[in-house]
Amino acid sequence: MRDRSPAGEELWTARLTLRRPTEADVDAIFAIHSDPGTCLHNPSDTLARPGEAEELYQCWDDQWNKYGYGYWVVRRRDSAQQLGFCGIKPMELNGMKVLNLFYRFATSAWGQGYAGEAATTVTAWAIRHVPDLPLVARVRPANIASQRVALRAGLSRAEHFDGVGCDGLDWIYAVNLPN
Repeated sequence: MRDRSPAGEELWTARLTLRRPTEADVDAIFAIHSDPGTCLHNPSDTLARPGEAEELYQCWDDQWNKYGYGYWVVRRRDSAQQLGFCGIKPMELNGMKVLNLFYRFATSAWGQGYAGEAATTVTAWAIRHVPDLPLVARVRPANIASQRVALRAGLSRAEHFDGVGCDGLDWIYAVNLPN
């Protein structure tokens, strides 16, 4: 992994480029987040109209402006097509401040290792640049693919933090939890 900018706005892997979203990504945000397949395990994240994608982009951009990190657009290095999104956001889990690891990819990008590659890169970036906050992934028990991505990224099950989220039971995977 290599940071391309001091703020970490662009990250590179062997196959992927991760960059900070721009307004030009709103259509991809809508396409990926309005697909019932990509939101199967998190139906409350499904977008119904393009204006919701604009609002989501604005939230992501506001977070970047406030913290200097957020969600990255993921694409192959040899293509301009967006494969999905992967990143981190601050939140609270059981009263503890944490970073939530997020990854959502177009169904056409599934099964090729892109989510695991991106999540591993984002995890390494977060551990290096925001070491004071634990990193967690909230995963539905039925979402085996997402569990594999969390494990590939270096997170481990933290069953004692499991709880009910917006769409049901969240299994927690984590790294850098306090003792």
